[in-house]
Amino acid sequence: MTHETARREDESGSGTPAGVCDDGPAGTRPLWRQRDFTIFWVAQTLSVLGDSFALIALPLLVLEATGSVARMGLLTAVGGAAAVVAAVFAGAVVDRVDRRRLLIGCDLVRMGLYGVIPLVWLFGPQLWLLYGVLPLCEAVGMLFAVGYVTVVRALVGTELLTEANGRLNATAAAAGVLGPLCAGLVAAWSGPAAAVGVDAASFGVSAACLFFVRLRTSTADDERTGERQGLWRDLRAGITFLHGHPVLRSLTALLFGFSFLTLGLNDLVIYHLKHDLGHDDGTVGTVMALGALGTITGALLVARVRRRLGFGPAWTGSVAVCGAAFAGLGWARDVPVVAALSAAFLACAGMAGTCSMSLRQEVTPEHLLGRVTSAFWTLQYAAAPVGAVILTWAAEVQGTTPVALAAGAACVLLAAAALLTPIRGTGSGRGGP
Repeated sequence: MTHETARREDESGSGTPAGVCDDGPAGTRPLWRQRDFTIFWVAQTLSVLGDSFALIALPLLVLEATGSVARMGLLTAVGGAAAVVAAVFAGAVVDRVDRRRLLIGCDLVRMGLYGVIPLVWLFGPQLWLLYGVLPLCEAVGMLFAVGYVTVVRALVGTELLTEANGRLNATAAAAGVLGPLCAGLVAAWSGPAAAVGVDAASFGVSAACLFFVRLRTSTADDERTGERQGLWRDLRAGITFLHGHPVLRSLTALLFGFSFLTLGLNDLVIYHLKHDLGHDDGTVGTVMALGALGTITGALLVARVRRRLGFGPAWTGSVAVCGAAFAGLGWARDVPVVAALSAAFLACAGMAGTCSMSLRQEVTPEHLLGRVTSAFWTLQYAAAPVGAVILTWAAEVQGTTPVALAAGAACVLLAAAALLTPIRGTGSGRGGP
């Protein structure tokens, strides 16, 4: 995501939390021997490979048509806002429906939506289409993402969560190395719209793989505890759980600020390479691919680092390094330096994200997992679209150097603020009631 076989203690160093269903046989076998997890793993790796194309292609479509980083940021913001709105209801939906069918449906919908873009672009650029398709895809993607978090624990149990998340992230990052590189080449040869078509096809492959995945059912106790009491009470349940858990409460507040500062980073890097440094689409794809190597490194190391340092130091240190790398991006004038700083940022962002997701999966009862994940992401990304607009607008007006420095310094301050919260004392990753 190097993997260890199942052990009685999970990656955080303590036992299974109260309220989590019994792991069953899957939780006692090494990941490489678990058929359903392997199929799921392959499906998501292929899906991320396709997503890497859209990650490069959509901003390039806007930049090609307008030449404006602010317009790139606006598209990012519109997509982010749709994801936030969807996140409000996603948890309640995920906890009420068949999760495997939900994931398959989400993949098929995104295949159709993204597939429209290259067809329409044959007749000329239509920016309005991007502002219509991307929000819908982001909303469906948020529904998929919440379901994805619940499915991982249903596949492997609690003892292998950090390892499973790390493995998924590492191979996804490996696909993220090849994807941007290929996307840059496809965009240079055939145009960015063709690269979006590859993303559409990847969702179809992912849906086909998920058809063969079997999920374990919840225990009877989970079903009784999770008895439905109405949509709005379902929505409040996730927020209530987050508020009652000191570490999750602090994480939510700090990640609110981190997401505000960093959602527009991808647009900023692309604009810096093309506008400030004068490089082509192929160089953009190469830099993004090299940067994704950092995500692989972080994913491979996260289980070991968390086990040795504990959740608090691992998360806080990762965010601090993210800030330092972000601050340096605006100053970098050489392509290798931009790639190295992007890799450092992505490595540490991936480590922090994996630690955070694993903790939520470990301490949240099964029947609440969808709603807690949904509430967490809603609150985390609530202001991120506004941040993307401000970041890219400021970069267009003031230049990338001062904007990157200010945003990076603010990320470092967030890491320092974590030392004043219960996160600081979370050596085992299980802080809270």
